[in-house]
Amino acid sequence: MQRALKVGTFVLCSLPFLWIAYSAATGRLGPDPAEALMLSTGVWSLRLLAVTLLISPLRAWTGQSVVLRQRRMVGLFAFFYGCVHFVSFLQFYIGWDATALGEELAERPYITLGFSAWLLLLPLAMTSTRGMQRRLRGNWQRLHRLVYPAAVLACLHLLWQARSDIGEALVYLAVFAALLGWRARRRFLKVRPGAAART
Repeated sequence: MQRALKVGTFVLCSLPFLWIAYSAATGRLGPDPAEALMLSTGVWSLRLLAVTLLISPLRAWTGQSVVLRQRRMVGLFAFFYGCVHFVSFLQFYIGWDATALGEELAERPYITLGFSAWLLLLPLAMTSTRGMQRRLRGNWQRLHRLVYPAAVLACLHLLWQARSDIGEALVYLAVFAALLGWRARRRFLKVRPGAAART
């Protein structure tokens, strides 16, 4: 059962990338393939980041710990799509020029936000193994709370570059606000146990 769920999760998370790769190979990414590639991979990174944060509420609501075991894979796929998004920017927009990257980060705040989100996710991906979890112990959980500011920065990255068409970005902001608000409420109730009895 657990193995089947892992395989299913892997396949589902891989499908968007396979479709993007197929579309690129067959010329179906539209008149600006580079922009389409960047947009699609960035959006899928954000979506999977939202799914990663949704898993804990699902565990609490359903009482099924099996969903919790899929969180690491989903989170790694969110980072993977973020990496493809970033690499696409390096390849198609600045040609792997470090000086140009520095200029873009200095002059375009939305790029700074996206790059900062990617940097915050990097140590989470690097320490996602069970071995690193054992080595870091309590620090592992504290480190992986970086996913919260990373999610906020990623949403702001999308919102800033959306300019006039901000509807989709606002939807993602609302989703992440709800997910982070759920965690804040649970943390508050743990600090004040009496509050749980009054709700």
